Amino acid sequence: MGGFSKFFIYRPIFAMVIAIVIVLLGALSIPILPVESVPNITPPTVKVSTSYPGASAEVLAETVAQPSRRSMVSRTCSTCPRRAPPPAK
Repeated sequence: MGGFSKFFIYRPIFAMVIAIVIVLLGALSIPILPVESVPNITPPTVKVSTSYPGASAEVLAETVAQPSRRSMVSRTCSTCPRRAPPPAK
């Protein structure tokens, strides 16, 4: 047997003390470690501006806003996170 392992085989209490010290140092260092469960990210956003001169708000919502929204929602993104569909009303 090598000298290193023989030293710890013949001194098991010394080996246990070293193991306990290592475990205690690890336990004491846990609160110091910087851990983020949710990292700060900025989700991608899209800004769309539309105009319909002379139209009322209802007409604008029905003829421009809803079709534009449906068109954007139907687009798929391979890198975007999947979202659950909205609950049925």
